[in-house]
Amino acid sequence: MKLLLKSATIVDASSKHHLKKRDVLIENGKISKIAATIPSSEKVKEVSLKNLHISQGWFDSSVSFGEPGFEERETIENGLKTAAYSGFTSVAVNANSFPVTDSKGHIKFLKSKAEGNAVSLYPIGALTVGSKGTDLAELYDMQNQGAISFYDYKNPIANANLLKIALQYAQNFEGLIQSFPFEKSVARNGMVNEEVNSTRLGLKGIPALSEELQIIRDLYILEYTGGKLHIPTISTKKSVELIRNAKKKGLNVSCSVAVFNLILTDSILEGFDTNYKLLPPLRTKEDNKALLKGLKEGTIDGVTSDHNPIDVEHKKTEFDHALFGSVGLEGCFGVVNALLDTEEAVKTLTGLKKAFNIPSEKIEEGNKAELTLFNPDIIWEFSEKDIISTSKNAALLGIKLKGKSYGVYANNQLELTK
Repeated sequence: MKLLLKSATIVDASSKHHLKKRDVLIENGKISKIAATIPSSEKVKEVSLKNLHISQGWFDSSVSFGEPGFEERETIENGLKTAAYSGFTSVAVNANSFPVTDSKGHIKFLKSKAEGNAVSLYPIGALTVGSKGTDLAELYDMQNQGAISFYDYKNPIANANLLKIALQYAQNFEGLIQSFPFEKSVARNGMVNEEVNSTRLGLKGIPALSEELQIIRDLYILEYTGGKLHIPTISTKKSVELIRNAKKKGLNVSCSVAVFNLILTDSILEGFDTNYKLLPPLRTKEDNKALLKGLKEGTIDGVTSDHNPIDVEHKKTEFDHALFGSVGLEGCFGVVNALLDTEEAVKTLTGLKKAFNIPSEKIEEGNKAELTLFNPDIIWEFSEKDIISTSKNAALLGIKLKGKSYGVYANNQLELTK
């Protein structure tokens, strides 16, 4: 396929074409020419879109697709389509399926289901067998099959010695261990941020302390063992400070923030809408500001949509009984681009590639074309018609966003929104 992107503003700080408007010719999956003007021909598919911007493909470090086991929530096929239309060329898929992704056979299944798609699927293997927190899963075999990290999705590692052994063992093959920052004995049966609003609404609280205690413990263990640790979806001001200090010490730690924790606060819980039942919970405005600052300065390595489709039976129910989670891919860029300038927004959506060892190609002639196409200036309100996912549990409904994806070009395929 020959493809010509017309008048595209290139957003790639590593490229000599950064912030320049250029025509980009792609042949057989590679960028063959970048110039101010490239003449078209009948043999070339021309793409001309309003205020077209392109960047290196975005990567999401935490998405859940349901399949196998929870296909009523989302299938891999529709999940990858959702990712493409949302501007992501690669996604890391969590191990919260049924059965849990805890063997090389499960990794092979996910990879085979994703073959032939524009979006690259990178499986995350469970850290422990069945994500039960007792015995380490077959980490080495899973990594050899294609797993990019090991994580019991939203399940904290209660046993400190288990985390110590995992970090030591994974160093033999450069494995990345994830530890969810959640001290269960402190959080107990909490559902929302423990603060004034939880008391007023009569909802059981999850203290910021539960997150921060776990992070302190994990960082001490990392300092002892060495290795690579990723702390997913931090949500408090103190957590940013702890990780900032750890990085200054030279520890090999990375972290992410869920898009919801950048823009929403626990004040939105007033109506007991289960779309806002999230883990980590929505916190305070002060936490929002600290997380945003952490992103800008690089303490937080990047943003994740923490995309987690939940079927209607487990979401449209009493707040106590509803499952945690929200779809997030579709509105992720619009939130980040509304809070940061476009260069910073792109940086936060590609920043986790390094931690997860995802290939990254700058936009230059001769390089592989793995591109996100977008318009950073569209102002829009997120509504149910914007949800591409099978499940419709969306915490961003009604939020004003800035910037929208046109789609992606990756794996020699063009996927544009309808």
